[in-house]
Amino acid sequence: MQIYINGEQKQVSDNLIMSDLIEMLELTGQRIAVEINEELVPRSTFSSHQLSEGDQVEIVNAIGGG
Repeated sequence: MQIYINGEQKQVSDNLIMSDLIEMLELTGQRIAVEINEELVPRSTFSSHQLSEGDQVEIVNAIGGG
């Protein structure tokens, strides 16, 4: 299926869940925030959030500071 990651079209396997995508992009363990179709996806749901054809995925690095 095709999804968009940070605006770029990407071909991924069907039935992909968010945690698999994070692993595929080598972002495991990093502080990131994920939005799918303009809705924030909590990290606690990554292992159950099913991606769908045409999803718009935005992944940004979380930056701490003060």
